[in-house]
Amino acid sequence: MIHELRVYHCVPGRLPALLQRFENVTLQLWERHGIRQAGFWTVGIGETNQALYYLLAWESLAEREAKWNAFIADPEWLAKRAESERDGPILERVANQILIPTAFSAVR
Repeated sequence: MIHELRVYHCVPGRLPALLQRFENVTLQLWERHGIRQAGFWTVGIGETNQALYYLLAWESLAEREAKWNAFIADPEWLAKRAESERDGPILERVANQILIPTAFSAVR
């Protein structure tokens, strides 16, 4: 099992719109595409409170490539994303990393 850490840095003030999009749109589409989330976090104390951190769980990089590419090309996703950004962009930038568990990790 590998995990992907994604960090969505929001345009100031747009984090609520991103959270709403995940809760009402994205998660249902992920379920349809077989994308498994391992958790979501916002920052309570730290450098910025305008970011969303989340982990995705993948069996392999090949699974990630197939499922992620299908999701980002989904016409429903493209329409809903555009609709959620009608008041302006939500994201300033996105960072992601593929994490590989160590031999002593509790999460495998």
